[in-house]
Amino acid sequence: MQTTLAPEYQGSADGAEAEAILRKCVHCGFCTATCPTYQLLGDELDGPRGRIYLIKQVLEGTEPTRKTQLHLDRCLTCRNCETTCPSGVQYGALVDIGRRVVDAKVERPAGERAARTALKEGLTSPLFAPAMKLGQWFRPFVPTALKAKLPPKAPASAHRWPTRSHPRKVLLLLGCVQPAMAPNINSATARVLDAAGLQTLVADDAGCCGAIRDHLGDHDGGLADMRRNIDAWWPLVEGLTGQGKVEAIVMNASGCGVTIKEYARHLKHDPAYAERATKISALTKDLSELLPDLVPRLKPRLALPRSAGERGGSASSTPAGRMGRLAFHPPCTLQHGQQLRGGVEAGLRELGFDVTLTPTDSHLCCGSAGTYSVLQPELAYQLRDRKLAALAPVGAQVIVSANVGCIQHLQSGTATPVKHWVEVLDEALD
Repeated sequence: MQTTLAPEYQGSADGAEAEAILRKCVHCGFCTATCPTYQLLGDELDGPRGRIYLIKQVLEGTEPTRKTQLHLDRCLTCRNCETTCPSGVQYGALVDIGRRVVDAKVERPAGERAARTALKEGLTSPLFAPAMKLGQWFRPFVPTALKAKLPPKAPASAHRWPTRSHPRKVLLLLGCVQPAMAPNINSATARVLDAAGLQTLVADDAGCCGAIRDHLGDHDGGLADMRRNIDAWWPLVEGLTGQGKVEAIVMNASGCGVTIKEYARHLKHDPAYAERATKISALTKDLSELLPDLVPRLKPRLALPRSAGERGGSASSTPAGRMGRLAFHPPCTLQHGQQLRGGVEAGLRELGFDVTLTPTDSHLCCGSAGTYSVLQPELAYQLRDRKLAALAPVGAQVIVSANVGCIQHLQSGTATPVKHWVEVLDEALD
């Protein structure tokens, strides 16, 4: 796609990156066929190709409008279009640039500005956890719409962390909302890794991966979050703490994982952090990427019957078999952002679990998309209900996923338990 940048963007980092991405686009439209918002709204400007044209026009000097902003806001940034694109267009990076450029020129209404500020400051604040606890105490009395955002209080077992030491060590990012909303995901991760002979370490000063601020238009704040995490992790990465070097930085929230794997891109123009960001990105692994190493270590423990009376039983008598059928919802940040597909299902099946994808629409977004379900609730809940309808024919006892946002969003629309896959694995080990 031929592009002639307006003078104000020529020579800028965003302008150069956007122009390189735009030139790869051949406007074939394959992306439109797999775009969730285009499927719902049927508007070319609510699909990737239309949004690319809008961004191109703005970068070439066309003055953006509130309508331009709305079309970019309605993008989930699910990056399904990147998986579909035959030309390798990095749409996720382009839409981030487009939003920054448009937001700098189009002032948002006061209500939107207030909501975005509340989200980026509230979700990343130390006060989020006590606020969540307070909400859980009053959960029976709050409106239904708010109750969907308040998971029930976690049991004490959700905070049980292993205490053994192992020569092999990994770092785990606890996340900003996950410790308060779903603490069992982190502790279950540590227990499963402990069972496989890996010790899980946490850097106390690490916090939000940077995605929340960056996606809400606070680019500088997002970069500050990224730098803080690199500083917090660096002593453990370099083995400067006396605990030995970590072999990986493990992510059990795919939304955080895709962001941290792109630290190198975000900080490539920062001379103080570019090199370290590249190393951090290279060390970062989604938890599912460890499964080929974990499976042979965990398989004997899962295959053993729990009592003498069960010896010689069928697969259904094993801990994994008794979990029932699992339906796996692969988050967009896993299958499209990180381009990781099939690893969770393959690992769980090898461990004896009955796990399957929905026969239709497994590639489509559930509508969570970080803060999207708060800012665009109408579209988000349509996509949630569509996803749950697609999952229903599987007849699963449990729906499993790999990102806390997807888990909470799907759970708000179904009575079927929705969990992280590592929680189910942890239960089978117990």
